[in-house]
Amino acid sequence: MNREFWKAAVRRAVRTMAQAALSFVGANAVTLGDVDLLAMLSAAALGFLFSMLMSIATGLPEAPFTGGDNNAH
Repeated sequence: MNREFWKAAVRRAVRTMAQAALSFVGANAVTLGDVDLLAMLSAAALGFLFSMLMSIATGLPEAPFTGGDNNAH
């Protein structure tokens, strides 16, 4: 896994984090004051973590694996 892979994985994880936060706000609040910020941040953080883990486990089409075990993908 090279630098290109990590940049692409973080970019993807940040997008997933933002989507998780926005979907939580949309589903659980009428106004911005109704948002449970701790729960929203928790959902966003889990989205980031799971996205990173999936990128490591399955690879990314935009950043091909160039490490030692080329049979993994």
